[in-house]
Amino acid sequence: MTTPSSHPLRGLLIAQFFGAFNDNAWKLMVALLGIRQIAATMAPGADLESASQSQTTLTFVIFTLPLMLISLVAGVVADRVSKRTVIVSMKAVEVGLMAAGTVALFIDPAGGILPLIVLGCLGVHSALFSPAKYGILPEILPHDRLTQGNGVLELSTFLAILGGTAIGGMLLDGVGSSTWLAPLALTLLSLIGFGASLTVPAVPVARTEGGIGSTLGGAIQAVRSNRTLLLAILGSAFFWTIASLVGQDMLVYAKTVLHLSDSLSGLPLALLSIGIGAGAILAGKLSGERVEYGLIPMGAFGICLFLLLLGLLGPELYGTLLLMAGLGLSCGLFVVPVNSLIQWHAPADRRGSIIALSNTCTYSGVLMGSLSGGIFASLGLSTTGILLAAAAATFFGTLWALWLVPSAFVRLVLILLTKTLYRVRIVGPANVPQTGGALLVPNHMSLVDGFLLIASLDRPVRFVVDAAYATHPLFKWLMDIMRVIPISSSEGPRIILRALRSAGQALDDGEIVCIFPEGQITRTGTLLPFRRGFERIVKGRTVPIVPVHLDRVWGSIASFVKGRFIWKFPEQIPYPVTVSFGAPQPAETPAHEIRRLVRELGEAAWRLRKADQQPIHRPVVSAWRRHPLTFAMADATRPSITGLKALLGTITLARAMKPHWVGQRYVGLLLPPSVPGALLNVAAALTGKTSVNLNYTVGRVGLESAVAQAGLKTLLTSRLFIEKAKLEIPGGVTILYLEDIAKTISGSAKLTALLLGLFAPIGWLERACGRTAPISLDDLATIIFSSGSTGEPKGVMLSHFAINSNVEGAGQVIHISQADRALGILPFFHSFGYMLFWFYARHNTGIVFHPSPLDVGAIGELCSKYRISLLVVTPTFLQLYLRRCTPEQFSYLRVVLTGAEKLPLRLVQAFQDKFGIVPVEGYGVTECAPVISSNCPDFRASGFYQVASRRGTVGQPFPGVSVRIVDPETWAILPPGQSGMLLVKGPNVMSGYLGREDLTAKAMKDGWYITGDIATLDDDGFLTITDRLSRFSKIGGEMVPHGKVEEALQQAAGAELQVFAVTGLPDEKKGERLAVLYTIDEATLPTVLDKLAASGLPNLFIPAKNQFVKVEALPILGTGKLDLRGVKRIAMERLATGGTHE
Repeated sequence: MTTPSSHPLRGLLIAQFFGAFNDNAWKLMVALLGIRQIAATMAPGADLESASQSQTTLTFVIFTLPLMLISLVAGVVADRVSKRTVIVSMKAVEVGLMAAGTVALFIDPAGGILPLIVLGCLGVHSALFSPAKYGILPEILPHDRLTQGNGVLELSTFLAILGGTAIGGMLLDGVGSSTWLAPLALTLLSLIGFGASLTVPAVPVARTEGGIGSTLGGAIQAVRSNRTLLLAILGSAFFWTIASLVGQDMLVYAKTVLHLSDSLSGLPLALLSIGIGAGAILAGKLSGERVEYGLIPMGAFGICLFLLLLGLLGPELYGTLLLMAGLGLSCGLFVVPVNSLIQWHAPADRRGSIIALSNTCTYSGVLMGSLSGGIFASLGLSTTGILLAAAAATFFGTLWALWLVPSAFVRLVLILLTKTLYRVRIVGPANVPQTGGALLVPNHMSLVDGFLLIASLDRPVRFVVDAAYATHPLFKWLMDIMRVIPISSSEGPRIILRALRSAGQALDDGEIVCIFPEGQITRTGTLLPFRRGFERIVKGRTVPIVPVHLDRVWGSIASFVKGRFIWKFPEQIPYPVTVSFGAPQPAETPAHEIRRLVRELGEAAWRLRKADQQPIHRPVVSAWRRHPLTFAMADATRPSITGLKALLGTITLARAMKPHWVGQRYVGLLLPPSVPGALLNVAAALTGKTSVNLNYTVGRVGLESAVAQAGLKTLLTSRLFIEKAKLEIPGGVTILYLEDIAKTISGSAKLTALLLGLFAPIGWLERACGRTAPISLDDLATIIFSSGSTGEPKGVMLSHFAINSNVEGAGQVIHISQADRALGILPFFHSFGYMLFWFYARHNTGIVFHPSPLDVGAIGELCSKYRISLLVVTPTFLQLYLRRCTPEQFSYLRVVLTGAEKLPLRLVQAFQDKFGIVPVEGYGVTECAPVISSNCPDFRASGFYQVASRRGTVGQPFPGVSVRIVDPETWAILPPGQSGMLLVKGPNVMSGYLGREDLTAKAMKDGWYITGDIATLDDDGFLTITDRLSRFSKIGGEMVPHGKVEEALQQAAGAELQVFAVTGLPDEKKGERLAVLYTIDEATLPTVLDKLAASGLPNLFIPAKNQFVKVEALPILGTGKLDLRGVKRIAMERLATGGTHE
């Protein structure tokens, strides 16, 4: 039961603190009074040391013996009575005991028998208090806060031990002969503890029946049936045996070796307590939301090390204090997870009795440790000899424990790795059930995925592992420790079924099982198709399936990035990784649904990358600095620009534009794909400005609309470009010419740029270029005006984080390097062209710019001259290159990616036949920065074939992007293969439309962007765009897709290039009718229509013969997309006048 209180631990912590303080202060006072009496009759030496050790042993035994004898009774009480009632009652008893101690020393200030009796009663009190204080933790705290709660409780306890041990001696020393004043102070503190106990949250009684016999029997049965619980109790008893031995030994060591006074004799134990408190907090931090038992061997080895150093070195005061602090830190790392394990694994109705049984074992260990101190002293061992004996016992005890539980060693190694080489963020661990079976279904990105999952959970995980790894001589010992379930696809279905049955049995036994449904580590960076084996594992069972996603693992040395595992330098240390656990799903959930959930976990995890990212220009500046002599970019007038030249050009332009851009948030650019255009976009980002690259193909009216919407004050362009492109200058804005700006750049300005580029930290560089405020990832990087293919252009606001997310997603699935060269022909006002520039520049891939994608002759020559390997174009432009470029010119191409419009399969085949390379299709919209999905190169190697592309589709969603296909009316998610509205979600989605909150609200639904496109998803996650919702005509009540009609016409004509464009026009009878623009020979049109009629297409899908309009060329936008508004306008004009021919 959890309490509604926001601070459920506060009252318990205060009550525990003052209780532990009083216990240790009184115990120290009684021991010191006894040593005083002995010292008064004996001279310093070995006899005094031995007698003092015996007296201290007597004191510790008197306190410890009741703890051991009463614990079982305490367990019954803690289970049969509300634990809060026990806590409050014991705090009241404590007040009486401290008052009795005051009376005892008032009667006999030197001590005597009465203080020992009070000490024994305090032992009884502590025995009754302990099961209640530890047992109540799981009842007032959720599981994910249990380790931290234990850490805070242990910190409170050991700070109290520190205070009691240090101040107890000081109090006794400070009151002189009036020793009764010391326990009087403790009485006042106990009153505070009693008051605090009243605020402890109420909890119900654990059970209402059972006496000591049944309590003990139930506890023993529970412990015997749970090996983890048994070993945790034994570990706790062993720890307190060593702790008791060392604690009393150090008290004697302080008096007889360090010769400390009564007031300072507790100083070494005080440092021990400080260390334990720090270790307890550190254990809670390292554990996070888990019970991390891998800390136990770490703490044990630390205890052994510091005891060994203390025994061998026998240091003076300051060395002793330092080593005691280290010893305490190790103790904290040990004791917190041990206590948490006992509380976690103890059944709720037996928790008090099991903790009592544990206390009995623990206090037996304490008693054994106390008696051992006396025995060792009688055998002639010095205090340092006792420390060496304790170190040896700890070392061999730890080795024995690791032999029993080798998985603890694995977790120890994982802790070291995940806190050094990796930085693991865990999301949703509470979604993994704490009891019972569950099947984990994660993506598979690297060799260490399984270990990252182990490190993310506190329950053991059994993995279904390829038999090649499970039986490999190098890994078999580790696989045996992990109890993996081997599976082999090469040994036939019977062996596979046997492995799946073993996994199912493990689930039935209440274990966590993990299977990687992709079956292989991805070599493509994409999420591979899911195999169906996991469905068979859970078939007929009720265990939940937990989808899991590992993010950012791609790129680590254990992934296949750069085409190899391990043998590469890490990108950074520690390497950040996010492990996300999704909500448990029913066992009957199909594979495609689990796959969708895994991808959506990845999209959510992608947003967490923001904390580690920088504004888009910083990685580019870093790349240019790291590779100053590497080819960075070129254009027709600048045949080779290195990284250093690009950096200096950017800085020079940014500083030259500084006075012109002052006070402006948005800065206008009107430049073609070119070196100056690229550098000015970087310069704008460097100065903290938002670049607005205007679409120079829309005419003066379109330019002025964009200028007005963005509120631009200046527009930077080039006279040469304006003249060659024959553009009309927009009004309402100050025109700045690049040629004029260049004249203002002096030699000293270039020298300053050189010094800044080489030596200035990035923050100084930004300020020197004109940045006036810090640049946030949520700040706008650019505003891109949509092409207006279906309506009035809108300003799409894209943040640094949106662009970054798309660039990182592209980098994971489209593998490029410094050896590649890319052709930059898409304009910067095109969202794909803008994103690609940052993508190429960040990866130090050289870019060759050319202002016109229609200049086919120049394109071919550039591809040959610069050995272009990466080409991104629209299908319209690709058709032109197919006609006029030679195979020799395109011989270096290895990736050809198209977008913006549908890639006809005939064009794919024709391009492959001529150039020997298969173009693949991607898909995006400006509002998504822009790429949503893409086909990527497949991976082929001996024994491996991983599909990353599928003809006829636009590929899989980019990493970090989620898609859903929904019913456009009900918004219900549709199954694979069924057409519906495409929704997109991810950090790449726009910040909104500039100045159009109304349109932004219409475009978004519950965080999902409504694309307006009709699409389907297949079982493997490949996306197919059917049409735009706006590209349908409702004819006689039926929805007719324009794209499907266009495709049928293309096939009937046998055309490789697009020669038909379909639109819808109003019709009085049927609501709408189809109209078609075409470019083929008029004489062939009747034959095409005959083939169309014979193709089996529904009659509603076949346009009337008089609705065809002959045109010289289909209207195309500057982005290369079909101008749908232009198609409709031409059709309406021509058909309205009765003309169908040119």
